[in-house]
Amino acid sequence: MRVVIAEDSVLLRAGLTKLLETSGFEVAAAAGDAEELLAAVREHRPDAAIVDVRMPPGFTDEGVRAALVMRREAPDVAVLLLSQYVEERYAADLLSSSTSGIGYLLKDRVADVSAFLDALRRVIAGGTALDPEVVAQLLLRRGSDPLGRLTPREREVLSLMAEGRSNAGIAAALVVSESAVAKHINNIFAKLDLPHAEGDHRRVLAVLRFLDGGT
Repeated sequence: MRVVIAEDSVLLRAGLTKLLETSGFEVAAAAGDAEELLAAVREHRPDAAIVDVRMPPGFTDEGVRAALVMRREAPDVAVLLLSQYVEERYAADLLSSSTSGIGYLLKDRVADVSAFLDALRRVIAGGTALDPEVVAQLLLRRGSDPLGRLTPREREVLSLMAEGRSNAGIAAALVVSESAVAKHINNIFAKLDLPHAEGDHRRVLAVLRFLDGGT
């Protein structure tokens, strides 16, 4: 799998490059700003781009804006955003354009190498990988209605679904049976008036669309 990295910190960029290459990924390019990122994606058409939210010259939302351009020009390239802090509106910007092949993690999560690599592989496969803290902010933003219909346990299940976990993963996290998880998920979709969708992945995407205010 081929990856492009966009990170202005030389040390973090080098660390990510070494980590990925020793884990079986090919780093096609490592960019220091948004313009270099877009040029690298256009040239190499990687499987994914790992993008810092804030990059030169303004250190505001250059990475997000570049990611949105990428989604228009190369929708098959997965995007994994990295941020120093929880910036929920940036996740919402990406989710409003697409919920396939999208990830948004805090940089601290990179230290958990296994979880970070799992998240990257998940977005490359077309899934989602949202940081638990970002999910919490999304849930809070939509917390009044209709999420208020959900029980506390159903909100826990919804949060884990939005992180990209499978039914088995949710069951393990909550120490319940998979049949109990399936029942909670059915209740969630009924209460949120979401249409039936087959497969865990499609259910996750539907939840994320709802959290972003879509249909």
